[in-house]
Amino acid sequence: MEHCVSDQSTTPESKTPGAPATPAEAAFQPTTPDLANVAAAAPASPTPSSAPGSAAPSANKGGDWFLGTGRRKTAVARIRLRVGTGQFLIHKRKIDDYFFSEQTRLDVIAPLKATQAMGKFDIFVNVRGGGQIGQAGAISLGVARALMKADPNLESVLRDGKYLTRDSRKVERKKPGQPGARKRFQFSKR
Repeated sequence: MEHCVSDQSTTPESKTPGAPATPAEAAFQPTTPDLANVAAAAPASPTPSSAPGSAAPSANKGGDWFLGTGRRKTAVARIRLRVGTGQFLIHKRKIDDYFFSEQTRLDVIAPLKATQAMGKFDIFVNVRGGGQIGQAGAISLGVARALMKADPNLESVLRDGKYLTRDSRKVERKKPGQPGARKRFQFSKR
């Protein structure tokens, strides 16, 4: 309110061009500076793509992380991959300690074998939901996506092996009034 009172007390001679002519117009003046003037005065910040040296990270740098997300059934895996010595940790545990069966272990490392990247990357995995099979499928997809980000030339090999295709099969929901998704209660004639 003080700002509006000070606008009313100005004399017509001291008004600048474009200033409100009446006290009613002064009451509706914004108290913030003109946004057009502020935007013109602010220096334009370069976009990340136009900044020098902001090219896509290459696999030859040891500090660059490549991220991948994989999903299967109800499992979701978040993968962090970087050039390293071949360390593969799932929830800070080795792959042999996390998965019980040999088949799930082979499913997880299949994208690495297909691209001959075994021992070249350090892989850290956080996975939640689902069981062993679902988590293994989610990790496999996430590793393939992270490998593709690390080296886009591997995409054709990963696509041919179907490692970049998400398996969308899920458990069908149970229907109301029935014992399962498709199963029906036995019909009784009498």
